[in-house]
Amino acid sequence: MPAKIAQPAASERIASAMNGWAMLILNFALLLGGAYLISLAAAEGGPMRVIGGLSALLGLIMVGGYFTLQPNQARVLILFGAYKGTVRSSGFHWANPFYSRSRGVNPHKDSGSSEGDQRNRPGRRRPGGLGLQWLSTKLSLRAHNFSSDAIKVNDKRGNPVEIAAVVVWRVENTAQAVFDVEDYSSYVEIQSESAIRSIASRYAYDQGEEHEITLRGGADEVALALKEELQVRLLKAGVIVEEARLTHLAYAPEIAPVMLRRQQAEAIIAARKIIVQNAVSMVHMALDELDRKNVVKLDDERKAAMVSNLLVVLCGNSDASPVINTGTLYT
Repeated sequence: MPAKIAQPAASERIASAMNGWAMLILNFALLLGGAYLISLAAAEGGPMRVIGGLSALLGLIMVGGYFTLQPNQARVLILFGAYKGTVRSSGFHWANPFYSRSRGVNPHKDSGSSEGDQRNRPGRRRPGGLGLQWLSTKLSLRAHNFSSDAIKVNDKRGNPVEIAAVVVWRVENTAQAVFDVEDYSSYVEIQSESAIRSIASRYAYDQGEEHEITLRGGADEVALALKEELQVRLLKAGVIVEEARLTHLAYAPEIAPVMLRRQQAEAIIAARKIIVQNAVSMVHMALDELDRKNVVKLDDERKAAMVSNLLVVLCGNSDASPVINTGTLYT
């Protein structure tokens, strides 16, 4: 089969728009002048009526060219399907009124859903039927937050875990965001969930091999790997990933009780290990102090008995009950 040729990425071109206030004055002049010429022609007749009509018509057409941009907003200029550039400067502008106000429709968005729902879950089908939503040529260049739902995926060891993440992203290349993907916000959502699944399958939840990074123990390393994975996937849409971090991590409900008991057992074993190590050190120190200060001479049997008693006291779960020996160690 012939190799597929990669589609070249769209290149952003910065365009400038005319000052909206200056054009507004001209627009009013055309409308008022046209109205005056038409009224004058009605009284006197002559070609002034045609000139006045054309002036008024031009003024009406010019009304469609005004638009405003807030800081960190941009508008993509599309003239009959051709990309003419991107306006990034904020303020009141005027451009060719025949520039498109929309860049197409997204059939996956429900036009009846609320603005907040569309902002939080762009591109997702919602109950109530399939709707069509026009995609504006205005793009926000501000930072966006995408918080994924908790999804179930198998970790490196095959254990089912629930994982969720938050992704901070922004549009860097407006041409790629508009022309290289259908809807960049939906693209970010779907690719983010795909990247989260990919990252979760690379690491064990916890208790990995020596010096192995785990999902629970290596939060910073996992966050960096997730950010790099996302950046590779979202570069096609002209999106820059500012930050990506896990917000939810837990075993799946079906294995959570078993894993909890395992964690408790491992914690008890680790604590016992520390207690025994410290107890042996304390017994050794006590025997050394007795020998150095020549407090009492102990043979091997008496040392063994002393070591046994000290270990019972230091390693026991409850307080020791002293037993008074009225005889000797040998009776």
